[in-house]
Amino acid sequence: METRSQWGTRAGFILAAVGSAVGLGNIWRFPSVAYENGGGAFFIPYLFALLTAGIPLLIMEFTIGHKYRGSAPLSFSRMNKKAEWLGWWGALVAFVISTYYSVIIAWAMSYSIFSFNLSWGSDTEGFLFSNYLNLTDPGQTGNFVPGVLVPLIIVWVLVLGILFKGVKKGIEIANRIFIPLLIVLFLIIVVRALTLPGAIDGLNAFFQPDFNSIMSSDVWVAAYGQIFFSLSIAFAIMIAYSSYLPKKSDITNNAFIVGFGNSSFELLAGIGVFAILGFMAGQAGVGIDEVVAGGVGLAFVVFPQIINELPALNGLFGFLFFASLVLAGLSSLISICEAYISALVDKFKISRSKAVLLGGGLSALVSLLYATQGGLNFLDAVDYFINQFGVAFVGLIEVVMVAWILRKMKTLQEHANGISDIRLGAWWNISLGVITPIVLGYMMFDLFKLNLLKQFETETGNYGGYSDGFIMAAGWSVAGAALIIGILLMFTKWKSADSANDIEKTKEAK
Repeated sequence: METRSQWGTRAGFILAAVGSAVGLGNIWRFPSVAYENGGGAFFIPYLFALLTAGIPLLIMEFTIGHKYRGSAPLSFSRMNKKAEWLGWWGALVAFVISTYYSVIIAWAMSYSIFSFNLSWGSDTEGFLFSNYLNLTDPGQTGNFVPGVLVPLIIVWVLVLGILFKGVKKGIEIANRIFIPLLIVLFLIIVVRALTLPGAIDGLNAFFQPDFNSIMSSDVWVAAYGQIFFSLSIAFAIMIAYSSYLPKKSDITNNAFIVGFGNSSFELLAGIGVFAILGFMAGQAGVGIDEVVAGGVGLAFVVFPQIINELPALNGLFGFLFFASLVLAGLSSLISICEAYISALVDKFKISRSKAVLLGGGLSALVSLLYATQGGLNFLDAVDYFINQFGVAFVGLIEVVMVAWILRKMKTLQEHANGISDIRLGAWWNISLGVITPIVLGYMMFDLFKLNLLKQFETETGNYGGYSDGFIMAAGWSVAGAALIIGILLMFTKWKSADSANDIEKTKEAK
């Protein structure tokens, strides 16, 4: 009997999946990646990557969750009992990400308030690191920063409150509010940006194609990396979300809608960001290349500088921008938490409320580390290692396991084709069986090579020049723990005999 929670409507699922995919990286990562890798020409490898990795992987994860009706650990167990660790690995990567992702949302929440009277002043970089974060040396925690701690508590109260309500009454309703509101706010920002002097120069810089660049393998790797990291693939989210779909659901169509919806928002973000950067370059009398930035620097240093220079309604424009970051972050954080909360419910047969308290509550406690004066240093190291050696590596192992080792492509293809309008064929099999493993494998090789080169480029030989002890504690150990704990959890017995029997029956029926 079907007792699993379900989405109320198909639109609710799509909004939640899009909300998971559309996050902070869409706004502050994609524009700079596109600009640095060929401008308008970048969209050729980007679209190719979307069609040969992004959407095929979404279809695979949607199908796994829908067919095996469980969180990532349960779904992989039902696929093959020895593969359960892979589901836990992804869920634990999601847990680590949730601990610091929540803090960045808290920063955006604070900055939305700072916008009204431009509290950051003229030295926005000094304000961020000295006045707001009161940053200490790497390895030191220092005291709590009230300006981070208070909004962080608010973030967790909102997110855990929504998760307590469940899939239909919590996650779905929240995304029905957050995503349309996010789109409206960002459209206002884009329209305002396009009216600024210098906006056309910014757009020309963004879209000006450098076709020679697409002959470089680095550009193609950047395209695949952007698609991979922006779609919430490989850390248990989409498997959990699709497990809540009704039995008759168009898997393939849903994946195309989510994939193109995410890319459309990235394009919109690129237009808005570069229109604003064009204005800033004009005001400063410098080239666009001198004001382009990505990540934290773009959001919390460059944008406040731009807001300072706006001819009118500075405070309102600033509020809209940072409120957009908050909405994009919240919708993603909800999905990230659901990845491991659903796993706890399935594995230990505890109530959803207990799972939210246990999983979400523990994540909230850990996140307090990043609300200290040394929080940014810990966040920087953990984010780098968990994303590079967690998410990317999980994705590679996942596709190799499903396509090459367990050989489940045909089984998943038959399931998806049985309920979808768009039928899967050679395109899907070649994409996941050949193209994606090769590209992800090359990405991992390139990543290890890059880190090896760092041994000769920095004083300590570590990422960011951090000390050996700090990198071991905040970097390698965190990324490694996600895998090790995942393997250990596989050997933990399922708390319900029904779950264990269900796994065996599913295995026998295949």
